[in-house]
Amino acid sequence: MKNHSLDAPSIKILAALQKNSRLSTAELAEEVGLSATPCWRRQKELEDNGYITRYAALVDRRKVGLMVCCLAHVTLNRHSAGVVEAFEGAMQARAEVVECYETTGSSDYTIKVIVPDMEAYQNFLHEVMFKLQGVAQINTNVALREVKYQTALPL
Repeated sequence: MKNHSLDAPSIKILAALQKNSRLSTAELAEEVGLSATPCWRRQKELEDNGYITRYAALVDRRKVGLMVCCLAHVTLNRHSAGVVEAFEGAMQARAEVVECYETTGSSDYTIKVIVPDMEAYQNFLHEVMFKLQGVAQINTNVALREVKYQTALPL
């Protein structure tokens, strides 16, 4: 399992765990067609080799009051190492920034920001984004509704 190619049983394990990471070893083994010990061993190898990075609960953001999803397209005016590192560090540090990608195209980064309301997003812009050195422009798209949200990767 040192390379990026996985055999069919390992892919089945990953697919099953993406759907339900709370499966017991016995349930997982039954679902993927292995006995319990080899299934547990493969799952452990997938974890040890970084294919499985962590296990998490998916929380319905609306039920916890996070009603607004914004996609902000950020352009930096300089790309010196200090500016890029400061920007990326600030994004890593902010809980409301749930995703951050360096991108091609008309902006340098796209960030996904989840907040309770537009006032909270405005505060995020004024208290965080506008104070960062090197941020030249921010264009925001506000999601009207979620058409698809999926965390499982296509294996």
